[in-house]
Amino acid sequence: MKKNIGNCINTIPMYEFNPDGSIRLPERLEKNIEENREKLKRQRCIRIKRNVVSFTSPKKCILRITLSEALPDSRFIETIYRYFSEKSSVPTKISRTNEKEFEIEIGTDFRRCTDCISLIGRYHEFLEGNIIDEKGSCTFDSMKKDFCYEDYFG
Repeated sequence: MKKNIGNCINTIPMYEFNPDGSIRLPERLEKNIEENREKLKRQRCIRIKRNVVSFTSPKKCILRITLSEALPDSRFIETIYRYFSEKSSVPTKISRTNEKEFEIEIGTDFRRCTDCISLIGRYHEFLEGNIIDEKGSCTFDSMKKDFCYEDYFG
C-alpha cells in the first residue's frame, strides 16, 4: 500500500498471515531460504551463523559452521582456523559438535569483530565465495561486503 505524504511516497508494508495466525514471510525471503537449503544439499559450501553470546564485557561471539552434504572432508575448517588463530589478536576456541558442524568461539578484544569477519573471509576465499553467511544476533555490519571494484576503478 502506498500513501502520499507531501511530495514523498511512503510505502506501508502489508502483512499477510498464515492459517495458524503466524506472519507469512515475504516471497523473496522464502525463496532465499529455499535456495540456501538446496545449496546445502547439492553444492560444496558452508553455512556460517554469527551469534553474540555475551553482550556484557568481556564480549563473546560464536560462529556456528555447518558443512554441506557435498563436502566429504572437513579438515579445511580446522586448518584455516589454526592459521587464523596463530595470527589473531583475540582468544579463540574451536569445537566440533558433530560430523558436519563446528563452533568457533571468539573472545573479547578491540578487534573482535574485525577478526571474526577476517575468519569468515578466509572460508569465503577457500570456497570461492560459496558460503551462506547468516548474521544471527551479530550487530556488526562490515563495509567490505558492499565494496565493488568497478564502482571505484572501473
